[in-house]
Amino acid sequence: MKFVLAPDKYKGSLTGFQFCDAVSNGIKMVFPEAIIIKKPLADGGDGTIEVVKEYLNATHESITVADPLFREISASYLLSEDKSIAFIEMSEASGYKLLDKEEMNCMHTTSLGTGQMIVDALHKGAKQIILGIGGSATNDGGMGMATALGYDFLDKDGNKLSPIGENLIKVNKVDKPKVNNGLNDVEIKVACDVNNPLYGKNGAAYIYGPQKGASIEEVKFLDKGLENFAKIIHLDFGVDVQNISGAGAAGGMGAGAKIFLNAVLTSGVDLVMEIANFESALTDTDWIITGEGQLDGQTFSGKTINGVLKSANKKKIPVAAFCGSMDISVDEMKALGLTYAISILNEIGNLDDAKTNSYKNLEQASYNFANLLKAAKT
Repeated sequence: MKFVLAPDKYKGSLTGFQFCDAVSNGIKMVFPEAIIIKKPLADGGDGTIEVVKEYLNATHESITVADPLFREISASYLLSEDKSIAFIEMSEASGYKLLDKEEMNCMHTTSLGTGQMIVDALHKGAKQIILGIGGSATNDGGMGMATALGYDFLDKDGNKLSPIGENLIKVNKVDKPKVNNGLNDVEIKVACDVNNPLYGKNGAAYIYGPQKGASIEEVKFLDKGLENFAKIIHLDFGVDVQNISGAGAAGGMGAGAKIFLNAVLTSGVDLVMEIANFESALTDTDWIITGEGQLDGQTFSGKTINGVLKSANKKKIPVAAFCGSMDISVDEMKALGLTYAISILNEIGNLDDAKTNSYKNLEQASYNFANLLKAAKT
């Protein structure tokens, strides 16, 4: 039998690679001759960089960039062995994880450092850049990123504006005096799993501004700024970014990436699956085994298991999900196309115990599943 193992991590417990090892051990106890292909995945969020590093055979490139408050920090991104593909996580330079709680206010933060990482990747010869935009501390519409690439944002008097959220309302013109030539020769894809518009009640400021330190009044101000920004982009570039699904992601970075990088916005898990050559691994596969820490309603929206199921269902390959815990109905399982799903917990205990025993419990769940398959064949 052939099994493809395609999990996400169990957050705080097992990496995707450890999941694959545990499941492989359990299956091999029953089917020692089984063909097992390990394809751990991620959805573009936390932990994606380590999964991608394996597939690209990449190294970490460390450079000095501006953090969300313009302070110099060391940040890193991935560059493939042949230097053709770069994987950049916005959170490494422009993430809220870089700020203390009292420093959080997206009126004053910038995506400049993310742009500086992109520039460095271009200088090193990258022909494809994959940009993950989760965890940002910004609401600048991608102005900071674009500034690093040679764009200027001018007020009504022709003065250059600092690329922060507070100044979106002042943007009157986008100038392109020295835009990086490398942008003409690179393909850029953005991992984006939200569909928020740039402005409005479901836009970047209203939905994400409060968690980035903005007060109610500041959210209203930022939203007006984003609306102004969209108007200026429409005038200068001829594109109505408000109609772009995901434009409001990462404080408007979705719109900024589309306009200033000519990027394609796509699902995070789809990007990781492409890097992993996932589809090619499915030939003659009997079962796909996936999993994550919590199987619940969020699985329907952009999570790893959902991406795996879309590929599996097209090829009519049954999928089993081994999860830390489950909060999903039979009807939801049917809607997803899951053939088998189980929580690996073996005994009642606290969360710490469950995490500590995850590897052992997953190994046993895999062994039990393999025995079921063996019984069904006889």
